Amino acid sequence: MLDRLPVEIVERIVAKIPDTDLIAASKVDSVWWQEVRQEVYKRWKNYATTIGHVQALGKPFEKGNIDWISFEDVNDFYKRWIDRLTEDQLYIMEKMLRNGMVVDPQERETIEHALSEQRWGGDPWRLDWKWNEWTQQE
Repeated sequence: MLDRLPVEIVERIVAKIPDTDLIAASKVDSVWWQEVRQEVYKRWKNYATTIGHVQALGKPFEKGNIDWISFEDVNDFYKRWIDRLTEDQLYIMEKMLRNGMVVDPQERETIEHALSEQRWGGDPWRLDWKWNEWTQQE
């Protein structure tokens, strides 16, 4: 029944599927596979854009002009947010790679490098920035 739906309906359905179930939907037929592929690329780009915006939010705190009472809260929140976004993005990237959705060799290399960094406990996007020199004295 799912393989008989119009493409417009498939697009709407695929857009609502959570990341963890998205690849399973690509198994319905070639139309679904194509729609899922487009959606995972869109989500990959959205994660990258969001990570960039979150990094920009942290820039004012690097100057050292912060209230130290709130520093710990901001730092912990920021790190958890970046970690979660990175984890979600890497999940999508791995699923794309494992299901043959990446055709560009440069994208394949980027994904393989990021996943390798993650497996070895590294920071694939080099987001392990320092707030300022005082925070490193612990």
